[in-house]
Amino acid sequence: MGETRTALVTGANKGIGYEIAKGLGAQGWSVGVGARDDARREAAVEKLRAEGVDAFGVPLDVTDEASVAGAVLLLEERGGLDVLVNNAGITGGMPQEPTVVDLDEIRTVVETNVIGVMRVTNAMLPLLRRAGSPRIVNMSSSVGSLTLQSAGDVGPIAAAYSPSKTFLNAITVQYAKELKDTNILINAGCPGYVATDLNGFRGFRTAEQGAGIAIHLATLPDDGPTGGYFDDAGVIPW
Repeated sequence: MGETRTALVTGANKGIGYEIAKGLGAQGWSVGVGARDDARREAAVEKLRAEGVDAFGVPLDVTDEASVAGAVLLLEERGGLDVLVNNAGITGGMPQEPTVVDLDEIRTVVETNVIGVMRVTNAMLPLLRRAGSPRIVNMSSSVGSLTLQSAGDVGPIAAAYSPSKTFLNAITVQYAKELKDTNILINAGCPGYVATDLNGFRGFRTAEQGAGIAIHLATLPDDGPTGGYFDDAGVIPW
């Protein structure tokens, strides 16, 4: 397509989300920086613009219906949407051992990490259906893999965060099944163990490295995969 392609990245004012926006912008995309906090969002937009990115702010709280509806209107006014990157997510409070976790904490995490993704995705689908090569990327994690969790290969005991990513993976598959006769490709991507405030900056990968899988899945060719679960090394076992 000759015209500018537009992407929306949720939770894009910092960390991996910011780097996803920056990376897509470097490829010539117009990028909506979705974030709840007005000051942080606008600071991120200014910083991206200073780096040459065609960035614009999108006030967006994924847990709020009115906020999401407002984001749709803003994007509609700007001409539509080609790519949605559902990056916003929370870890939830501790402790998260299943015998002691606060059940309300699980509800809070699922509200953002799963229901929030569905709320935004469903609201944006009418815009995406009009795009030439629409893509949806759900930012997951290797801790969402039941195979890796069962083998003891990833993550601490986390009865809220890890299962929320397993839930997100399962929802991604269901969307892919429903959208299989459309040109919309939807996949889950894992950024790896990235140093962000989500984990107290304990990760060993940079946010820029973590953004790579999302940028890859956002720019898949028309014959690319859908309903998959990937990191930089390839397919992640469910």
